[in-house]
Amino acid sequence: MQYMLLIYSDEQRWTEEERLACMEKSMGISDELTAQGKLIAASPLHSVSTATSLRMINNKRQVTDRPFAETTEQLGGYYIIDVEHLDEALDIASRLPPANKGTVEIRPLFPLPARRSS
Repeated sequence: MQYMLLIYSDEQRWTEEERLACMEKSMGISDELTAQGKLIAASPLHSVSTATSLRMINNKRQVTDRPFAETTEQLGGYYIIDVEHLDEALDIASRLPPANKGTVEIRPLFPLPARRSS
């Protein structure tokens, strides 16, 4: 089953040294998962200050240069993994450094039906 691990934390809680150590450890976990055939994709995100949000209101785009919601924790990155069950996803999520300073949300991916070619 495929799961998305969404990494949330307060960007202001990380020193530059902690951020670099987190990325180093996270890349090691990514390498391990890749070797096991369990990693589909992973990436950190740029700061929430770079976010652009879009809403469609009356068929018109409303674009704002900020995140959708003001929160204490921001989405900082993600992993997409393919594992046997939720317990395995929980084990992986608990090893990620941001789990100690924020939240790792684990959500199963909804499989889309196969599309017929025309």
